[in-house]
Parts: sequence; structure tokens; C-alpha cells
Amino acid sequence: MSVYDHDLDKNPANYQPLTPLSFLARSAAVYPSQVAIIHGRQRTSYETFYARCRQLGSSLSKAGIKKGDTVSVLLANTPAMLECHYGVPMTGAVLNTLNTRLDAATIAFSLAHAEAKVLIVDKEFSKLAKDSLALMSGAHPIVIDYVDPEYAVDGERVGSIDYEQFVASGDPDFEWLWPSDEWEAISLNYTSGTTGNPKGVVYHHRGAYLLGQGNVLTGGMPKHAVYLWTLPMFHCNGWCFPWSLSVIGGTHVTLRWVRSKLIWEALAEHRVTHLCGAPIVMSTILNAPESEKKALPQKVEFFTAAAPPPEAVLAAMAEQGFNVTHLYGLTETYGPAVVNDWKTDWDQLDGPGRAARKARQGVRYHALEDLTVMDPETMERVPADGETMGEVMFRGNIVMKGYLKNPKASGEAFRGGWFHSGDLGVLHADGYIQLKDRSKDIIISGGENISSIEVEDVLYKHPAIQAAAVVAKPDEKWGETPCAFVELKPGKEATAEDIIAWCRQGMAGYKVPRHVRFVELPKTSTGKIQKFKLRDLAK
Repeated sequence: MSVYDHDLDKNPANYQPLTPLSFLARSAAVYPSQVAIIHGRQRTSYETFYARCRQLGSSLSKAGIKKGDTVSVLLANTPAMLECHYGVPMTGAVLNTLNTRLDAATIAFSLAHAEAKVLIVDKEFSKLAKDSLALMSGAHPIVIDYVDPEYAVDGERVGSIDYEQFVASGDPDFEWLWPSDEWEAISLNYTSGTTGNPKGVVYHHRGAYLLGQGNVLTGGMPKHAVYLWTLPMFHCNGWCFPWSLSVIGGTHVTLRWVRSKLIWEALAEHRVTHLCGAPIVMSTILNAPESEKKALPQKVEFFTAAAPPPEAVLAAMAEQGFNVTHLYGLTETYGPAVVNDWKTDWDQLDGPGRAARKARQGVRYHALEDLTVMDPETMERVPADGETMGEVMFRGNIVMKGYLKNPKASGEAFRGGWFHSGDLGVLHADGYIQLKDRSKDIIISGGENISSIEVEDVLYKHPAIQAAAVVAKPDEKWGETPCAFVELKPGKEATAEDIIAWCRQGMAGYKVPRHVRFVELPKTSTGKIQKFKLRDLAK
């Protein structure tokens, strides 16, 4: 015991649990008239935004929602979705944002597994909600219907409660519930469930607070930044950006549909400074008709995850006024927790040299305590030689609490005191990590390991290829061989023979795809290529 261990205890004056709800309370007090949300013709100030969130919390409380309950939502990127990110946890309840592109059976499973007490449904997704509820046995959640006042959509009301009336009945001065412990759950996100039922990833207030600020630091977001919602808010709580914008009194520009014309109009009209999205969003921006594109006086910061963008795409984005930053993370790490932190001296490298640096996933966010590559059996770090492969592992305060009602999966994920990502990668001498593959995506052909990412990198450099994915195809002689699925750019042509010949120039012969198929690649709602579907096609 030292002198610092006596008479210096925690008390309410010197210790408060961290929560991102405090960001909104501050911005409403400091910037009450600042525009918080732009939605179509609607403009909502921070003062009104905060009051509506408190009204939502108040009404939920009056409806019986309490600490530890789950409130699920099937919503597009609308003001209601932003309000739920604050109003739901203001009651002590947990927000469960459901992926609107999933099938009814998966939604029904999620609602039952989460024991949802309330379901807020956008009219556009009423059929999905209705079909999901019909598949549920046991207790059904209270259903609240949200009808977008700005955009007409098809659909019907599923419940008997109207969202706007529900919010209006609440108290704008509602004394919301600060968490008694920052470890309390704030949100629940279900993984994609490509094998078996999805797992429920639980976030806590502390992690949401830290990544909310971490995004601001990593993105260099200035006060009153303008953020365009091209990333679905149901995906890892929109990478925590619903909370990040309140740190700086920024403006949310909600985009109901990710369409090129709407994106370009918003970029120009609202002087957007930041946006996020999968590579498909970049394709949407770049492939827009020239008549839709606008001259942008401002530089726009674009954060992308998934596969590293090809050099040609980065150059095209730069020409249009975008600076692209590559991020990496998982649902279990609140979204992105790793950034390709670009060094100015890399600008002096030639094209291939810059592309090699851009291909790295990067280094940890400020909010993450440790990131490395380990041998998953020995739990020892691999040599930082850029060649020895291991599993990418995370440790820190922006790693999930665990999987809801699944202690076995949580135990496996946290084995050895680290979060096991399931991603295979290497560690470079400068500390930057680089993914090589998912453990399940490595192709073993004739006893040789082939990285599907390495083959895809070569395919993406072909001038006619817009998107590509490589999976294992069963082979009697070799066990497995690489099979390439390719999506061509509009107006471009190529044959399977052309593409195989291209690959022979860029890699060892045993890595070259033996099969090439031209398809529209199946993608998730966030733009990630669904390799499990391609594996079925390859078989």
C-alpha cells in the first residue's frame, strides 16, 4: 500500500461512468441551434434532437421498458434511427438494430433470442416485420410504426402505435437514466450468421463512448463536421458514428437510399465533409452518369472497410475530390478499430509501392489497447517479418462484452485473454498488420496454402474487372483449386482465358484460378461479398 491508496477513493464528484449519451446532452447545451439532422427538407437542431430523444425515452419508460430490456428496430437511415441510439439507452434498455436485408426467419430468431419487448418498424419493411412476427412463438414485442414524413414508401402499418404520436406523448425534460456502471450493455448487434444462427454481439457504454471519440480522432473530424449516411446504421451501430457526431456538434445528413444521384446532390448541397462505406459505395459514386456528378469545392474524407481499394479506384476517387482511408474491424470490435494511418513519406513511393502500403489494414485506433498477430495454438506473437502468418487478435475496451446467451462462443473468442478475429494476417516490421485471409478462406491446393486475397489483388488490377472474389472449388486431384468469380465493369469485355492469362503474369502458377465465372457477385447489405454463396456455386 502506498500513500496514494489512502483517502483517495472514488466518489460522485470525481468518478462518473462513461456513456455516449453525455455527448448529446453537451451539444444540446453548447450548440442548441446548430443543425443536428438534415433529412430531405427537414432540419432538426441539437436542442430539438435532444428533446425528442428524451421524449422517446420517456414514452418507452411509460410503456414499461426498463434497464436490461431489449428494444429492436427495423429502420432505414432516418432521424428515427438516430433518436433510437439515444432514447432507448436513456431508459437503461439495450438497442438492437436489425439488418433490414435479412430474411424473415433470421429476424424472427433475433427478436426471440434478444427477448425484444418493443419493435419499431419503418413502413418500408412492414412485410418483413409481419412475416417475422408470424414465425415467432411465445411473447411478441409491442410494435410501433414509423412512417417517414419526407419519403413515400410502399407498405402498411404492422402495429397500432404511431411513432410520431408515441414520441409526442413523452416528456422533453425526462430525467434519463445514466448507467450505474459503464459496463452495462448499450446495444446488441447480430452477426451475419453465414453458418447456423447469428450470434448476438453485446456492446457496453464504455466502449461506445471510447469508439465514439476514437472516430473523431482517427477521422480528424473538425467541429460541426457534416457526415453523410451511406453506411447502414444497423451495421455495428453505424460504426458508432451516431454517437461520434454529437462529440463535435456535427450534422447528420440521413440518406434513406444509397443511390448515386442522391449522394452527389447531398455532397454538393450540404458541403459534406465525411462519409463511410464499403467498396460498393465507391463504385456507386464513381460509376454515376456525368450528368449526376457535381464539382465539390471541399475535400471529402471517405472511410472504407472490407478489401483494400485497388490503386486505380483510389486514383479515381482522388480525381473526384475524395481522400480514402482504409479501416478494418469486426462487429465484435464496435466496427473499425484499425486504421491504415498514412505516412507522408509514403507519398514519394511509386504506384506499386503506394499500393503495397495501402493494402495494409494498419495500426490500432487510439481507443484500442493492443493489436497483434499471433500463433493461435501457442499464443505467441509471430515475427514482424511481413511473411509469417498468424491470427489477428485484439485486446482492449472496444472489444465486445461477449455473445448474448452463448458462453461457449464467448469463451472460444476470448481464449488466452485476447479476442480471436478468425482473420489470418502478417505483422510488418513497422507494426502495421496486413490481412491475408479468413481462416476459412485459405485454399489448400496440393498441400500448398493459397491466399484468396492475394489472387483477388491481381484480379482487381485487370482493367475490365469491377469486382472479384476467389473461393476453393473441390478438385479430385488437388483437393481444392482456386475458382474466380468476376464482375466486369459496364461496357467492358473479357474472356475466362484472358483473365487466366492475366493472372499467370502476376503470380505463381499453382495460385492461378483454374476456373473463372462471370456473375453479379452476391453482397450483403453493407457491400461485403458473400463468399459462402460463391462456395456453394463453386461446388
